[in-house]
Amino acid sequence: MRAGVLGHCPRCGKGHIFDGFLKMRDACEVCGLDYAFADPADGPAFFVLCFACVPSVILTLWIELAFNPPFWVHLLTSLPFLLITCLLPLRPLKGWLVASQFYFKARQGRLAPADEP
Repeated sequence: MRAGVLGHCPRCGKGHIFDGFLKMRDACEVCGLDYAFADPADGPAFFVLCFACVPSVILTLWIELAFNPPFWVHLLTSLPFLLITCLLPLRPLKGWLVASQFYFKARQGRLAPADEP
């Protein structure tokens, strides 16, 4: 799981998952693991929304209601806090979800035939 958080290949731990900030590579450049199995979809955004964005917005509203500062104070305090807490966790969370899908062998859901349990 640590390899995923660091953006490394979940199989070999040496290659990279990402080709940019959030764009995934097609395969590991070291071991050749095909990342076609990986589909974190909106998972990272959901976790960031729940655990970072909501508290950040609450903090911003509290600053506004408690102190009623001018707009420039929000530009210096609230905006950087929102950007840091919302953008920085996206990449490690996406890497962790990809590594989790590899580790637990998660695959696309399918309907089982009636005779199969």
